[in-house]
Amino acid sequence: MSTTATACEIKDISLAPGGKERINWAAVDMPVLKLIQQRFEKEKPFQGMRISACAHVTTETANLAITLKAGGADCVLIASNPLSTQDDVAASLVADHGISVYAIKGEDIPTYHRHIQKALDHKPHLIVDDGSDLVATIVIERNKDCVDIIGSTEETTTGITRLESMERDGQLPFPAMAVNNAQTKHLFDNRYGTGQSTIDGVIRATNRLFAGRTVVILGYGWCGKGAAMRAKGLGANVVVTEINPIRAIEAVMDGNRVMPIDEAAEIGDIFITVTGNRHVVDGQHFAKMRDGAIVCNSGHFDLELNLDALEKLATNKREVKPLVEEYTLKNGNKVHILGQGRLVNLACAEGHPASVMDMSFANQALSLEYLVKNKGQLGRGLHTLPESVDQEIASLKLKSMGINIDKLTPEMVEYMKAWKTGT
Repeated sequence: MSTTATACEIKDISLAPGGKERINWAAVDMPVLKLIQQRFEKEKPFQGMRISACAHVTTETANLAITLKAGGADCVLIASNPLSTQDDVAASLVADHGISVYAIKGEDIPTYHRHIQKALDHKPHLIVDDGSDLVATIVIERNKDCVDIIGSTEETTTGITRLESMERDGQLPFPAMAVNNAQTKHLFDNRYGTGQSTIDGVIRATNRLFAGRTVVILGYGWCGKGAAMRAKGLGANVVVTEINPIRAIEAVMDGNRVMPIDEAAEIGDIFITVTGNRHVVDGQHFAKMRDGAIVCNSGHFDLELNLDALEKLATNKREVKPLVEEYTLKNGNKVHILGQGRLVNLACAEGHPASVMDMSFANQALSLEYLVKNKGQLGRGLHTLPESVDQEIASLKLKSMGINIDKLTPEMVEYMKAWKTGT
């Protein structure tokens, strides 16, 4: 642990110069967030406010934290996953920006939970969450601290599911912005970001060719669609497993084979879970897998793979290369787990490209500002940003790409209002 004037718990402060360069590199591809940062510097919407953020400590998240500090916030950042931290980025945030960071790549679970408490010790007015660990912990363990919270923002599908459950149980005591539900978030971050970075993680960890392989995608939400699209683009034969009949039909019409995981387990070469659910690959599925199967998870939590069941099936376990664990089953077949079953795109690669996180974090920043502007006017429970803000983010992104689009003519506007007009 490094020591510095800024309170922190990071790997090594001397890594900061490399982290600074990488943060700046990502910033080049985040022009929308940069525009928001420039406005925040002038308007200071978070002056005098404390923000605690639980997110993947990457170059893109660093730019969000810098933007919030520019807006006047006193920020604390912790990791939302033990394997997703980029240690040089954490060091730069502390050394170059004076932002408190509690995150170390590979931290154990007790350390992870201790860092959650550090974030809550900050007594935040606003929470940025990625999986709802901060919100769930403060509600369960520190409910008295909820009184000063203006609201929270949630980035992930998994986190939204948790918040919806809390809301149904009457346990969500403040407004929470469902950032993941914004179109400029899930249609791009989930599909193109998760799609590309997931395949990137598998390739970096294994250096295996996708062409000609059977790749099984468990779940055909926006993340699953993205992963399937990228795997197919590399020449893979894609199989999709689903519980939702509408998504299953969509997967078929997108040119994929669809079948239950019980069947897919026998034919897959590479398995990727993106369901947000628990034990979607279970013991009986591991037992059916081909010799040499590669299995990974790109959902938020590491619960999608039942690794306890796999341990019981195995006669031997060893790390064959960094972040690739080989389990030898009783029948002699070997199954390979990537990144300890955690988010493969962050455990084994660098996460989403900055370009898509530009829109996602623009949503985060504007959601926090929306909470502040509407303090006391929003009821407890889940909220979404107005569609006009979604449209603004998309427009700014197009402008940064040098792309122009059409506008409605006065005649078109009038036609849209004139319900009597027809053939």
